[in-house]
Amino acid sequence: MQRLTRCLWMGIGLLAALPHAAVAQTPLTWQQVKEQFTATNPTLRAGRIAVDEAKAQEVTAYLRPNPDLTTTLDQLAPFSGNPYRPLGSALPLLSGSYLHERAGKRELRLESAKKGTAVAESQLADQQRTLLFNLRYAFVQALQQKAVVALATENLAYYDKVLAVGADRFKAGDIAQVDLDRLELQRVQFETDLQSARVNLRTAKIQLLTLLNDRTPIDRFDITGEFEFTEQVLTAEEVHAAALANRPDLRAAMQSVDKAKTDHQLAVANGSTDPTFGVDLGRNPPIPVYIGVSVTIPLKLFDRNQGEKERTQLDIRRNERLEDATRAQIFSDADSALATWNSSRVLLRSYKTRYLAQATRIRETVSFAYEHGGSSLLDFLNAQNDYRSVQLNYLNLVGAYMTAAGQLNMAAGSEVAR
Repeated sequence: MQRLTRCLWMGIGLLAALPHAAVAQTPLTWQQVKEQFTATNPTLRAGRIAVDEAKAQEVTAYLRPNPDLTTTLDQLAPFSGNPYRPLGSALPLLSGSYLHERAGKRELRLESAKKGTAVAESQLADQQRTLLFNLRYAFVQALQQKAVVALATENLAYYDKVLAVGADRFKAGDIAQVDLDRLELQRVQFETDLQSARVNLRTAKIQLLTLLNDRTPIDRFDITGEFEFTEQVLTAEEVHAAALANRPDLRAAMQSVDKAKTDHQLAVANGSTDPTFGVDLGRNPPIPVYIGVSVTIPLKLFDRNQGEKERTQLDIRRNERLEDATRAQIFSDADSALATWNSSRVLLRSYKTRYLAQATRIRETVSFAYEHGGSSLLDFLNAQNDYRSVQLNYLNLVGAYMTAAGQLNMAAGSEVAR
């Protein structure tokens, strides 16, 4: 038993001694990040509560009026000639009444409340669409900065190898001290790139964790995904069709028009009169028990609801104009996002098929020539900077392309670009 206990404590000590990176969580994919965001984001959770509130209003809208019950005991005579029978001449009365709603008021109230819930659900979906774009942007930024960190690390390692060759050449008397100093001075640029990329990566992770409402330490949080562009062609007609079919803000605008029409019907129905039916039961000597019925009908001498009728009629027209504005905005969003996406794709195609290979070939050729005395220091430094600039521009373009794809998906309301 003691031996087992010692082994257990040794295991705990080994776990505690492991480096911090060893206990890092498994890198999250985009699908996992999106699922966690949908479940934990406080803004979306608040939006779901708003939808539940709208559903609760459906219950209130369909409630029936409560009946009224009245009890009366009249003609009490405590100071009459017979003090032993103070209730001898009392007249008890029990009456009840109920307001009957006509013209389908309850049904229209329920229909209006249900359509209000549908509008709230569509507005929540539109809010989620916008937040998902912000999440996708943060995710792409994190992937981009990871790629930049890898590039900066590779550039620094490559330059250190060249710097070691330069130091050997200086010891052999092949280059002057000033050339070696210039080589060493240039290293600070690559070191700065690496440190800046690490800071930008931490910043992108912080933004992701904020959207996820996650308190995981930054050093333990990581993501994974493909950071590349795909050759995909989309037409404006395809994007327009997808947007008109899937955009939740357009659906909410159309539902608002439908709800406004129901509200107008309810306003007209509320202008109708509702009778009140009553029944009473009492005693009136020499009649021992009697029953009476009554019907109260309001006289509609004045239409006290004509202002509400006019307001709801105008509200229909207002929501129709808002629907037209939403449609116009959808086409504008789709066309702008598609133009940006296509522009990034064209530039990336040129980089991938031509400029990346050229920059690599020039760097390798000039570096080999410089190491063997066949190229000047200035040519070598220029080739290094050109390679660094081309590679960094390519990564930035990939990030811009993936961000534009997210913008296009948000404009279309669905995953049309990959």
